[in-house]
Order: sequence, then structure tokens, then C-alpha cells
Amino acid sequence: MTAGRGIGAAFLVSTLGAVGFAVTYTLGGNTRWEGVCLAVAFAGLALGLATWARRLVGTGGHVEEHEGFTPPPAEQALAAAALTAPDAPPRRRGLLALLGLAVTALGATALFPLRSLLPHDRGRPDRALRDTPWAAGVRLVDADGRPLRPADVPAGTIVGVFPEGHVDTGDGPAFAVRLDPRRFSRPPPGGDLDGLVVYSMLCTHAGCPVRLYLNGTGRVLCPCHQSSFDLLAAARPVSGPAARPLPGLPVEVDPAGFLRATGDFTSPPGAGYWGRP
Repeated sequence: MTAGRGIGAAFLVSTLGAVGFAVTYTLGGNTRWEGVCLAVAFAGLALGLATWARRLVGTGGHVEEHEGFTPPPAEQALAAAALTAPDAPPRRRGLLALLGLAVTALGATALFPLRSLLPHDRGRPDRALRDTPWAAGVRLVDADGRPLRPADVPAGTIVGVFPEGHVDTGDGPAFAVRLDPRRFSRPPPGGDLDGLVVYSMLCTHAGCPVRLYLNGTGRVLCPCHQSSFDLLAAARPVSGPAARPLPGLPVEVDPAGFLRATGDFTSPPGAGYWGRP
């Protein structure tokens, strides 16, 4: 294989790697294969350029005396052979075209991840953080997956609850607590069932679990940075670095007597993020 064909093959491999990345990303994405495709694309481009510089670009300087305007037949034959050889400069235009194709493909590939930032894309980071497994009809269960009834939430404590079928999800944990509805200074954002309210367990400062209940005060405390939330005032923060109330979960009792959600959290759970409206 001549140097020109090897360089062209390297640029084609680079183009195929870039196209492979774009196809993999469009079909849903797989970080392992996306990384392999990018590695192939950049490796092919680097190999082609390195071979070009080593095999086709002349090096050094040559000085000779002028011997007349008509070269001898031997030199004319050498020049003709050089200009008609497979790797002759006039024939390198195809390599330039392949180089342009590889660079263009890599440049276009870099634009594909921007799809994740478009408003209609389901893969947007803010949408992924805004949607949780909670939805209308999803029952509240404990850590063992057992459905809960209102009687399973006694006064004076908080009970960890999870969306049925999604106990292990990171944005689904919540807690249920029973309070005296006459003490509410603000209505709970998700409503209440005779004082029973449900809030996200993730602190709105850094996403730590809020599990410390100060019985009698109607407040919960985050043990990480000591943010305190007043459940009698719609879970608004009253101390610590948290600046946003805990999201509430609207609940109801289904015909079988179990607690179930009527929708998702009233706001995105966990720490704040860049796309919050």
C-alpha cells in the first residue's frame, strides 16, 4: 500500500468513527461505544496527519548551482516519474478532500451533544431532574415494598415512603408525617389528609436525606448542614443554608384504603440546578 492510500484509509476510518458516534448518540447513547467511536475518529485523524508529515512532506534544504534552463534528459525523466508517481503532489488533492471530510465529520459530531439542551429533547438535564417515579395512582410503600395505609403513619414520628416499584430510585424517597391541621400557618403544598402530609426526603440544599424529626415543633432537620424546615409552614426553610422549601407530594386514599399519589412532587426534589424555572 502506498503512503497516499494509507493516509486516505486513515482519514476514512476517522470519518467512520465520527459517524459512529453520531449514530450511537442519536439511538439513545452508550458512553462506552461513544468513547470507542471518538477514540477511533481521533486516532485515524492523528495517524493520517502523522503519516502525511513523515512520508509526503519534504525535509531539509538543497542548494545547487544553476546549470542552464534546459535540464538534461536524465533529470527530465526523474521529474516526469516523480510527477506521475502514485504519491505525486498533483495527486494529493484526493487526500486533501479526505482530510476535509474527516475534519468536517468530527466537527459535526461535536454538535450532536447540543441536542440534549434543546427544549423538545427528553434527555435534557433539567427535565431528567424534574420528573420522578411519582405519578397519579402510584401507591406509597415502605422500604420493603409494603403498601401503606393512613394508620401506618402514627403521630410523633416520620415514616419513610417510596413510589411502588421504584424503591431504589434516587429522587423518589419521601417521608410521611401526621400533624395537627389546626397548627398549619400555611397550607401544605400537596394538601393533607386530616393532618397527614408527605414531603420529599431530599434536602433542597445539597440533596442529603432529611430524617431528623423534632417532635412537637413540626420541624425536620438535615444532618449534613443543619438546614431546618417548618412542616407547619409548607416546609419552608427556617435555618441553615437551604433556601427552598421541601417539595410536597399530593396524596389520597384509594378505594382499597391504601395511600397513593395524585401526581408528582410540587417542585423538583433535591438540590437546586441550573435549569430551574
